[in-house]
Amino acid sequence: MTTLRPKPEAGPEPALHARAMDNLSFIRSTMERATAFTAVPGWGGVAMGVTALAATALANDRPPSEWLAVWLSASVLALAIGGWAMALKARRGGTSVLSYSGRRFVLSYVPPLAVGGLLTLVLVRAGLYTALPGTWLLLYGTGVVTGGAFSVRVVPLMGLCFMALGAIALLAPPGWGEWLMAVGFGGLHIIFGLIIAGRYGG
Repeated sequence: MTTLRPKPEAGPEPALHARAMDNLSFIRSTMERATAFTAVPGWGGVAMGVTALAATALANDRPPSEWLAVWLSASVLALAIGGWAMALKARRGGTSVLSYSGRRFVLSYVPPLAVGGLLTLVLVRAGLYTALPGTWLLLYGTGVVTGGAFSVRVVPLMGLCFMALGAIALLAPPGWGEWLMAVGFGGLHIIFGLIIAGRYGG
């Protein structure tokens, strides 16, 4: 005669494992949200500054349309350098530009630049080329401040310096604009790029 034995009940291990995985996911997500975006590139900023200094030399004493073409080309190149350097630094740090903190940085940084692009079109159509340096410096600085709110402390400080130069450029004599752009897009990028590279790993 066969003896019926009760079927052993499933232990608590699967439920505990699932709960532990949920807790780990929550902890990981919370830590990511609390972490500052540290992939702002120092050496990339230095390269962006060198690009701006080269643009200053190339654009000097050119007609307004050629001056604009030189600076727009330099800005596209500088943004490409900055984006590439940021992605490279993030990868070296075991994270991504598309991480939670990275997305917050980018989504706060881009809108002021988009506004700057739109205002560039409006000012050029009105022939107000002398207003471009102040507008560019001010809105770029705004983007750095808003994006830098999710990064290390030195980044929003750099943005405030850009904004100060932009305000000066808007109120100063027209001939100052190009040299203030050299100080900002050239000098500030190099100075703060070196600080970031030294303190935050490249």
